Amino acid sequence: MSAAASSASAAASAAAAQRPSRAPAATTRRGPTLPRLVASEWTKLVSLRSTLWTAAVTVAVAFTFTYLSANASSGDPGFDPARSLPDGVALSQLGTLVLGVLAGTADFRTGAFRSTFTAAPRRGRVLVARTLATAGVGAVVALLAVVATVLGVVPAARSRDMSVDLAGGSAPQVLVGSWLMLLGMALLGLGIGSLLRRTVPAMVAALALVFVLPVGISLGAEMAMSPTEMTAESPAGPASLDPVSTVTAFLPGDAAFRMTTTADDGGVDGAPDLGPWGGGLVFAAWIVLPLAGATLRLRTRDVT
Repeated sequence: MSAAASSASAAASAAAAQRPSRAPAATTRRGPTLPRLVASEWTKLVSLRSTLWTAAVTVAVAFTFTYLSANASSGDPGFDPARSLPDGVALSQLGTLVLGVLAGTADFRTGAFRSTFTAAPRRGRVLVARTLATAGVGAVVALLAVVATVLGVVPAARSRDMSVDLAGGSAPQVLVGSWLMLLGMALLGLGIGSLLRRTVPAMVAALALVFVLPVGISLGAEMAMSPTEMTAESPAGPASLDPVSTVTAFLPGDAAFRMTTTADDGGVDGAPDLGPWGGGLVFAAWIVLPLAGATLRLRTRDVT
């Protein structure tokens, strides 16, 4: 009886072994969800020392230059504190631009991209998550920088017994435009950094595009002009568009700064008047361009 039972048990075991094992719940290699990727990218970005230092310097520069500019112009009879608000932002945009470049090149600089793309094979989703995380950090830094510009104007306004009206006149548009400008610079830097993947080339390209290229174009045009052309008076009548001024107006630095102005400020002589909305659209196109290039490179080329 025991022998029969043993043989039956052995037969059952053999049948079970031959039976195809039921596969576990199917899991596709789609990687983590977008919210988890955003949280991971946020953690990586805020844990970098360079992020903290860049944010601190950006806010300090915004306050310092606004304070100096407001105090220098406070003696003018028509002094308007709101007019000094964009002055600090004009230079502090360098900080958020650098912040974006460092965010775009961090994984490639440290070699962490290998583990990142192994855990999340869908590279486009990783870039989307990194963009959202950088936008979040950039939004916070931009907000702090805008608050710093307001604080920088207060001493000069008090010296003239004036109050800083943030809700009236052009102040709301200037403040929102300044915040969008700083946030956009972070995203532009991210796109360039993600496209080039190397910190030094990406930093040089970003600084050259935003700060050096407009100055170089203007200086090159002036050097190419003859002394007669430089001293000649412009003809009377409607102002014609100048090619150099027109090209400069469509560069990211000038287009972004238009967002900190109002429609009443007018444009630069010889250049089309883009206005705050037009400047914002041109600047947005400059942000999308390198991000689209980075997405295409991630999908079509190796990450090494």
